[in-house]
Amino acid sequence: MRIALLTKEWLPQIYGGAGVHVQYLVPALSAQITVDVHAFGTSYTDARAHATPQFLEGANPALETLGVNLDMVRSISQSKIDLIHSHTWYSNFAGQSAALLQGIPLVVTAHSLEPMRPWKEEQLGGGYRVSSWIEKSAYEGAAAIIAVSQGMKADVLTCYPNVLPENVHVIHNGIDTDIYRPDPLIDALEKYSIDLQRPYSLFVGRITRQKGLTHLLKAAKNFDPHIQVVLCASAPDTPEIAAEVYQLVAELKALRGPENIIWITEQVPRDELIQLLTHASVFTCPSIYEPQGIVNLEAMACETAVVASDVGGIPEVVTDGVTGVLVHYDQHEPHEFEKRFAEQVNRVVADANLQHQFGIEGRTRAMSHFAWDAIAESTIDLYRSVLR
Repeated sequence: MRIALLTKEWLPQIYGGAGVHVQYLVPALSAQITVDVHAFGTSYTDARAHATPQFLEGANPALETLGVNLDMVRSISQSKIDLIHSHTWYSNFAGQSAALLQGIPLVVTAHSLEPMRPWKEEQLGGGYRVSSWIEKSAYEGAAAIIAVSQGMKADVLTCYPNVLPENVHVIHNGIDTDIYRPDPLIDALEKYSIDLQRPYSLFVGRITRQKGLTHLLKAAKNFDPHIQVVLCASAPDTPEIAAEVYQLVAELKALRGPENIIWITEQVPRDELIQLLTHASVFTCPSIYEPQGIVNLEAMACETAVVASDVGGIPEVVTDGVTGVLVHYDQHEPHEFEKRFAEQVNRVVADANLQHQFGIEGRTRAMSHFAWDAIAESTIDLYRSVLR
């Protein structure tokens, strides 16, 4: 079997959960089938790169994406393949167009849904309507849709009622627990001036409405004073949310002291991130929308307790009271969410035994339920089913 796998992100340009998913899925698939990776970019040694056409540079990002997608379609048509697998709306237009041209099945993985992310209109303007149209068309035309959680499957069927329920299959994101594991080294903590004698909470994510960073920053005003707040937060979606986060961080520094707020604005190398995860007293995930939340798996694999919102697929990863704590999010009561989030962070940080218990159970769950080999096997089984 030979497939074309289409993605926006590819190494070394990985910045989101969908990119991490593809990064680990491809090697696991390649152990059994032939995978041609097509990705946005200018040059790769292990994937076919597709850059924005020169005449579209500086256009609305959605138009730039369509230009890249058409180049993908042209390239795919030059190879004999059995099936196309696209990831996110960024590559869905290429996937659907190439599948129609060649008369082969399209499989789409649902990492997120445009109707569930209305704040993206801030980023794309009218391009958000284009991205929504692309996604809707691809989902309704796909031979199969992979949802990364039961929560995501429910969202797919709600957003796209023309999709048949039997066409949506749940295959979770995974984690490589040989890579993500506790690391006793502390040079990364020293590099970022984290006080080794005091506990710290850790956030890792892009600066986007989806990740709930503004809620975390407001909640942190009520964290116990001795807790350091470490933020690995970069790549703001818009200047507006960047300005809002800068203002909230400034307020937090004024309240808690600048030495207690460590904001790392560049993307942290994986080896350093693993150290930061390992030594955190609690990992915080305040997302307001999260199809699965692979970053929680990364924390759990490093034996770190998690406090997270209960949205989307997070409850399928974080077992409340076993591997961490889930805090109910209600968009109509954001202040209550922030208050409860702070209370649970304080409770976990104050109890070393609870941290240890959550950490051990978290790694056990990551190893037993989210291995990439099993995920690849399930994915290939799905390919075979649509090729029959």
